[in-house]
Amino acid sequence: MSLPAERARNIARVLIEALPYIRRFAGKTMVIKYGGNAMVEERLKDGFARDVVMMKLVGLNPVVVHGGGPQIGALLERLGKASEFVDGMRVTDSETMDVVEMVLGGLVNKEIVNLINRHGGAAVGLTGKDGDMIHARKMMLRRDAPELSAPEIIDLGHVGEVDSIDAGVVNMLVGGDFIPVIAPIGVGVDGFSYNINADLVAGKVAEVLQAEKLILLTNTPGLMDADDCLIREIGAARVDAMIMDGTIHGGMLPKVRCALEAMQSGVAAAHILDGRVEHALLLDLFTDEGIGTKIQRR
Repeated sequence: MSLPAERARNIARVLIEALPYIRRFAGKTMVIKYGGNAMVEERLKDGFARDVVMMKLVGLNPVVVHGGGPQIGALLERLGKASEFVDGMRVTDSETMDVVEMVLGGLVNKEIVNLINRHGGAAVGLTGKDGDMIHARKMMLRRDAPELSAPEIIDLGHVGEVDSIDAGVVNMLVGGDFIPVIAPIGVGVDGFSYNINADLVAGKVAEVLQAEKLILLTNTPGLMDADDCLIREIGAARVDAMIMDGTIHGGMLPKVRCALEAMQSGVAAAHILDGRVEHALLLDLFTDEGIGTKIQRR
């Protein structure tokens, strides 16, 4: 049965529009931070996996870094252990860290790998422990308050920052036409495991790989201005100004800061996309309008 003429023309227009972007990005590395609703809703999970497989099939090199906070919280609740947060960061004792490793490095990581493989890709799951990839240092939270005579230093337990990244194992997988899927767990010089914010890991991985793009999937349309309107494109200087005047705040701050740091280290551009939109990756990479916000160095 032949396609209706109008539908056939629409499909042809989509393919023609995508062609210059496929040519431009062929052989380039795209680091994708996967999280939010896109990791929870079945329709969006399937769409994400299809997008990643499509990227690989047309010659791009996707590298996925994922979170898993809600899944960690759900398992802790089932185990009867309360979750404690300080300034949005999970306090992680040794027992909680065991759960974090089991959820991020096991359940969540392998589910993503399985989804990608089921849709025709060849994904390999990793944590920062594999190939001695992510070297971590312990994070100590500093809190300043007018009523305090000195800053309060809070020990969050096994919460870490990225000290350095050895991307050898990732380069080996990319060179072998595999899709790396990375859980944000690192190891410190003390031998302990550390849970690291996935946005920060994605930014550092993008830096080390000199990625063409760092793509952050979120539960918002992108960066919003003071009037709550979506900003399509923005330069680093204006982003800095929006941080200073408080327009960019809360959970968006670490995403934007890791994007700026990645671009300062050579990543060409960063994109903040709405992961609640089905096929957000393909829409942003291969269409003229794109979606979300593109942050550039200029």
